[in-house]
Amino acid sequence: MDSQIIGFTDWFRTPPGEYLLAWERERFDQAVADMFGYHALQLGLPELDALRANRMPHKWLALQGADGASIAAAPPPGDSSVATVGDAASSPRVALLTEPAALPFPENSLDLVLLPHTLELSSDPHTTLREVERVLVPEGRVVISGLNPASLWGLRQRRAHFYRRLGYGELFLPEAGEFIGYWRLRDWLRLLSFEVESGQFGCYRPAVSSRVSLERFAWMDKIGARSWPIFGALYFLVAVKRVRGMRLLEPAWKTQKAKASAPVAIANQVRRSGVFSISSETRNLDPDT
Repeated sequence: MDSQIIGFTDWFRTPPGEYLLAWERERFDQAVADMFGYHALQLGLPELDALRANRMPHKWLALQGADGASIAAAPPPGDSSVATVGDAASSPRVALLTEPAALPFPENSLDLVLLPHTLELSSDPHTTLREVERVLVPEGRVVISGLNPASLWGLRQRRAHFYRRLGYGELFLPEAGEFIGYWRLRDWLRLLSFEVESGQFGCYRPAVSSRVSLERFAWMDKIGARSWPIFGALYFLVAVKRVRGMRLLEPAWKTQKAKASAPVAIANQVRRSGVFSISSETRNLDPDT
């Protein structure tokens, strides 16, 4: 692999890139299949159609400026005539170009936002997350995937950076962007009032470039998920936007049934036409006493 062409678009065409992309595609399909709403946005990674299994009526793919360099034209959001990314073989249809830290959507307008490797490529990932929180409706979801720096692949990448400072060696993972740790990302989400609904790791095979070698170590995916689950090359999580103090209103037809009123009985006596009935204890007494 030539160290001069390392980037996400080129890297996903390599055997390890295809291996990771296949795992991500399966995770996204499973996660978004049962998410309902009206508006969904995928931000970045045109090589992956992460919304293909979702059934929302309005779905968009938004690219950053660098990702959309090969786009011929970008019509406004909602336009059915959209351009395609000419350089991405399996690219979904592209709707708009935008900056992740300044999304062109009003507050509380999107039900679902997907961030496949978006935070890694963002110049300010925390601001990007804050912007996602702004455009999501209460109880809306964000789905994030990223490369795990605490993995065999991350260790090889750090070693490659060290060798490059010495003047030799080449990188294994894409050079662009900064990889964000899973637990660090969870802390960011918690600060923005997100609640992590689910999280998982995947891709436990060694950091090798050959397709034959990757297939030879396929057995490590099952063992790694059981033996060292947090050291997968990729992480994948789903978080929900929570709004404190918010109470979901029930439909108007769900009215509370009125409780039937009943007379309160007086213990051991009932008034009948001005005459009191005497309790059984009193009735057994001698009337002359």
